[in-house]
Amino acid sequence: MNTNTPSSSLGAATPTPSGPQADRGGRGVVAGPRQPVRAERPAGRRRGGDELLSIGAVLAFLRDDFPEVTISKIRFLEAEGLVEPQRTPSGYRKFSPADVERLAYVLRMQRDHYLPLRVIREHLDAIERGENPPALPSAADTRPGPLEEADRELVAGGEVPSGVRLGRAELLAAAEAGEPELAEWESYGLVAPGPDGGYDGEALQVARLVAELGRYGLEPRHLRAMKAAADREIALVEQVVAPLRRHRNPQTRAHAEATARELATLSVRLHAAMVQAGMRTRG
Repeated sequence: MNTNTPSSSLGAATPTPSGPQADRGGRGVVAGPRQPVRAERPAGRRRGGDELLSIGAVLAFLRDDFPEVTISKIRFLEAEGLVEPQRTPSGYRKFSPADVERLAYVLRMQRDHYLPLRVIREHLDAIERGENPPALPSAADTRPGPLEEADRELVAGGEVPSGVRLGRAELLAAAEAGEPELAEWESYGLVAPGPDGGYDGEALQVARLVAELGRYGLEPRHLRAMKAAADREIALVEQVVAPLRRHRNPQTRAHAEATARELATLSVRLHAAMVQAGMRTRG
């Protein structure tokens, strides 16, 4: 038996429905086309005799269902009080199976229902009190749009290896663009090579999106406003995390990086939500 696997099934994080109403992933039960999905419940926290896992083992276990999850994400959720692992005398985190189930619940609520952490915390608090969490919206109430597309882009972006380096020709091939297009993108500051002249995974993602927009007639000069808005959002995030990055405690500095990523994600989602709301009012 794999010693890195929790003794309780991860599926216990949310009860697996049975019968014809169960979906393949066991993520909820739709009672009918006009009824809300029954709220999912993670198992309560268990301490004591359960097998405890390192953060690396938890990451490996969760990635089967949540390939976008990272150690920084787990640490951020801990810092937000959504999970409270034990600590060894030397300071290492040790997670119980119930901790893993809570993490899976949080990640599933974010991915499948787009719930903010504040609402997820309210769900968990209700469960801790022995109450039923609020009902979740049914799939019929979820309308795909820019917000959902942004979430999928963020997940896809997280799958790009952080250490990838591409040469100029490789970037052009991956983005299906030509040298004149790349030169123009660079002149507007949309894409920039690193100090070594190579391009990382984020540059590749930007190049692909810019190229896709170009197929709809949007040229780099039209995207200057987006670049300026992104720069302002980056400055705002840096303003929030700068004090944490100057801290002497390594854990606080690690929390700063996780916070920066979370704020950047929220910023992208806010932008997408505002675009979605604006498009609906004009539709």
